[in-house]
Amino acid sequence: MPGGIVAHPLNAEARVSDHTDSTTPTRTEIKRTTREPEEVRERLRAWLATHVSDAEVGELTVPENGMSSDTVMFDATWVDDEGRHEAELVARLAAPDDAMPAFPDYDLVSQAQVMNLVRSRSEAPVPAVRWIETDPTHLGCEFFVMDREHGVVPPDVMPYPIESFLLDATEEERRRLQDSSVEVLARIHEVPLDGDHASSATAFLEYDEPGETALRRHFNRWVGYERWACAQHSLEPIDRARQWLEDNWPSRADAREPVLSWGDARIGNMMFRDFRPVAVFDWEMAGIAPRETDLGWMVFLHTFFQDIAEQLGVPGLPEFMTPEGASATYAEAAGVEPLELEWFMVYAAYRHAAIMVRVFDRRIHFGEADADAGGEAAILHRERLEQMIS
Repeated sequence: MPGGIVAHPLNAEARVSDHTDSTTPTRTEIKRTTREPEEVRERLRAWLATHVSDAEVGELTVPENGMSSDTVMFDATWVDDEGRHEAELVARLAAPDDAMPAFPDYDLVSQAQVMNLVRSRSEAPVPAVRWIETDPTHLGCEFFVMDREHGVVPPDVMPYPIESFLLDATEEERRRLQDSSVEVLARIHEVPLDGDHASSATAFLEYDEPGETALRRHFNRWVGYERWACAQHSLEPIDRARQWLEDNWPSRADAREPVLSWGDARIGNMMFRDFRPVAVFDWEMAGIAPRETDLGWMVFLHTFFQDIAEQLGVPGLPEFMTPEGASATYAEAAGVEPLELEWFMVYAAYRHAAIMVRVFDRRIHFGEADADAGGEAAILHRERLEQMIS
């Protein structure tokens, strides 16, 4: 979240309890953009023409995952000094104000910067960013364009433990996907940090909230977000979780050197071929934090989806991405033993709860959910959260 709280990640906030029976949930449509695709296509073409010759942009498509920003996929052709080009591209745009954004700020430039940084300093499979546009006159906001990769992405709606290619995979294939995903975290965390001086290449990732450690600043950033997102509600589960986090502060993990944190570290933000990651997406939450922040987020998000599956009477993937399994893989890949992972899983559940409140307020705003779906009812994992802090 460099430069301010940025848009977030979680894209699975359809009310999965809307189903015809206990085992056959229906797919819930979620508004992912308020922009008109044809207008965006023409404005993209006009923008591309300012950089190259003979620019053409094909029909736009919107991926099923994602809500914190507008993401569009398209084919393009153009001519430059090197000749004629054909490319499959992806553009990411900040959500417009009339979309009731899930987050108060969305720093596209910093997101593209961290992608370039991780791509250049690690072996993590980060897509190449071709253009960063800071002039909002073209599309009404800043945006960037990156190369499109091909593969499969574990879906959020319906969540992948309920409906996805992972259910048809062998145990060995699922384990390969789990281990290789956790190994990506280890590679990202190896990116060297340049210190906190303002001129360093990683200075933009430092949070400006008060705090003597990276974790304290990270925590204070999210407390600020929670109070913004939940300002219209009185939410005891979130209040109790915040107090539990304060009372059980992970002093050992906090004392270690922090790392470059991906932020929205989960398999739904990865693309896979042959059950190995070929692309890592969604860097809105990147910053500097303890390594356990990413690992706790990755493990908790699977727990969240698995709980939904079980509530619907579906077996799901109970042996997948367990805290013990993920920790062992990470320790082997990074050569560093994760510490106090329980705390970081509660921290993930706390942040996810605040995000869900805002996302359901957004769905109510667009008439996609009833008013009683908001507030505490929006925290679909509130029972899990209560168990975690009891």
